[in-house]
Amino acid sequence: MTISASQPDWDFITTSPALMLSSLSHMGLIEVTGEQGRSFIHGQVTTDITSLTADQWKWGAHCDPKGKMLASFRTFAIADSLFMLMPTSTLELDLPQLKKYAVFSKAELTNVSSQYHIIGVAGVEAQAFIKQQFGDVTAALTLIDGGAVLHDGERYIVVITNDKVAELITASQQPLVDASAWQALEIKAGYPNIDASHSGQYVPQMCNVQAINGISFNKGCYMGQETIARMKYRGGNKRALYILSGTTSQTINTETQLEIALEDGFRRGGNIIECVQQGDKVLMTAVLPNDTENNAKLRIADNEGSQLSIVELPYSLVDA
Repeated sequence: MTISASQPDWDFITTSPALMLSSLSHMGLIEVTGEQGRSFIHGQVTTDITSLTADQWKWGAHCDPKGKMLASFRTFAIADSLFMLMPTSTLELDLPQLKKYAVFSKAELTNVSSQYHIIGVAGVEAQAFIKQQFGDVTAALTLIDGGAVLHDGERYIVVITNDKVAELITASQQPLVDASAWQALEIKAGYPNIDASHSGQYVPQMCNVQAINGISFNKGCYMGQETIARMKYRGGNKRALYILSGTTSQTINTETQLEIALEDGFRRGGNIIECVQQGDKVLMTAVLPNDTENNAKLRIADNEGSQLSIVELPYSLVDA
């Protein structure tokens, strides 16, 4: 089922309407089933799958043997199925890697993105709208007819089957907007939505995954654990995820390079993880040296007119 979504007609980088429904068409779903499905994933990822309850969702990362993130994801369960929600471009790279090891377990992994619509709901009226549609949604995860609702602060992610989504959109009496407005909110939350261009480049702590409870340091062995544990207990991490906002005349993407001002001029500063752009305004998450000062001056590489400034993270990296 195809549902059209339009670009937001408001300044989505700095503001949000009272109620917003956003089509998260850039996100996909892996479904994990089978007798050993959960135990298999538990041994592959940074988060503790065995402790995941029916009313929870968690952040996590899947890494290669060297501890570099192949994907970051949200995970939750519906009945006997475990789901992993991640950017579609990353899913296409990560699923074959997971399947490569799944052959040794009684686990089946399937890309079920085409069977569901993923709708982001936000705004001051979001809670009332969700309650009207699905009843009280106070837990982190609430199962609904045809899917689930992930509660994330003042926002909601509705994962719903194709036959149920039209009713939801009609009830909102709002135009469905594309993913850009939702991505702006994800960026402001400091979330590490790794896309394909940065798969396999960063240890999870370089993208603050530990700060959003996406790493369990007590769960036992998993892919890349030695590197991740060593970085926590012995130090050595020199990078972190930052939020940047500013202006540029260039069209940017996650392969666009950043530069930082030093005493002798601008030098390469870091990589964009996720970004949105509206006219000359830009908002992004980026991996920078973790000693970058909050008053640092940054710009888009080779774009002298661009200006970027650091926005304070909504969480602490101290002791994370």
